[in-house]
Amino acid sequence: EIFYFLASGFTCLFVDDYQHFLIFETKATLDRGVQTSDSEPTVKGPKDAFTENHMINIGLLRKRIKDNNLWFDTIKIGRRTKTKVSIAYIKDIVDTNKVKKIKKKLEQIDIDGIISSSSLRDILIGKQNMSFPKMINTERPDVACTSLLNGKIVLLLENCPMSVIIPGTLTDFLKSADDEYQKPLNASFTRILRLLAFIITVSVPALYIAIMAFNHEAIPEKLLISLASQREDVPFPTVFEVIMLTTVFEILRECDIRVPNTMGTSISIVGALVLGEAAVNASLVSPIVVIIVAITDICSLLFTDVDFINATRIWRLIFIIFASFLGLVGVVIIGLIFIIKLASLESLGTPYLAPFSPFYLKSQKNAILKFANDQIEERPEFLNIKDKTRLGGKK
Repeated sequence: EIFYFLASGFTCLFVDDYQHFLIFETKATLDRGVQTSDSEPTVKGPKDAFTENHMINIGLLRKRIKDNNLWFDTIKIGRRTKTKVSIAYIKDIVDTNKVKKIKKKLEQIDIDGIISSSSLRDILIGKQNMSFPKMINTERPDVACTSLLNGKIVLLLENCPMSVIIPGTLTDFLKSADDEYQKPLNASFTRILRLLAFIITVSVPALYIAIMAFNHEAIPEKLLISLASQREDVPFPTVFEVIMLTTVFEILRECDIRVPNTMGTSISIVGALVLGEAAVNASLVSPIVVIIVAITDICSLLFTDVDFINATRIWRLIFIIFASFLGLVGVVIIGLIFIIKLASLESLGTPYLAPFSPFYLKSQKNAILKFANDQIEERPEFLNIKDKTRLGGKK
């Protein structure tokens, strides 16, 4: 154990004729302080975020939940890095079988080292048959604490400012941390907008291709004539227009992320305006395609989880492929496959579409629509937790 402590910044003191040694923590502070969240900004909520310091992250949870049932089980992972991973849970709420499953998986990991929470998440999930994430990444302590109080499990990784929340369902990615600090009516409205944006970003380009290439009878005649007149001088088929412009927009988005902040926003805005206008004037694409691709990309910006956004990109392309061969019939077929795939997913035994499939009536109060806190008396039923009573004490 000496080498681990020395590499962790401790001083080891040896004494003659004494078979034990003393350890003193003398390490310098090499971490940044508690700062605001970059990926999950908030208007009314707390501004602090997780950091690379493991003990600070534990402290950020402790200062919010002052309960002796909040437990942290720490495991070292990695033959070379020996990275600490803490499993945080509230003992008298959480399903202990889920905690045991996570511990067993973590103890079986045999790897050189783990650097990021994404690597840890991929190892825990293993091979998955769909691209949608089943665990939530967050750098906000208030989101992690809300999940703990609902009976979920939080993983804290040493030297990583992101925590992992298990299990994750589809409705979790349609929520925002700011929902807890808004009135129920406003929060419900924004969640409905996110659900609508999710449907738009996945299916609208495919619907446009199906209508313009196959099913002209699906829209009014005047609208069809207007759309057809815009494509009069365009030499490419509709599906090529959509795929080409979507690719350009995705490249601009990646440029916006990778380029330094001082010039990233200007590149994406100017690039989108100039390229879109030039493509329309050159009759390479029609104006309606620019509008549709822009709307789908804007709708995807409502979500903060990168894996969730990437999953919508992949399924948008799959929808486009089916629509380009079979029209609206292809959209319906891939839509059914999409729903069946989502319904088949689960995370630690929790259905991905819960509380809608299977249907839990009491859990509808904080699924898409949000009720007032004094009306949500029980924790989510689908988590199979011990203490289900949230309001009014144990029943």
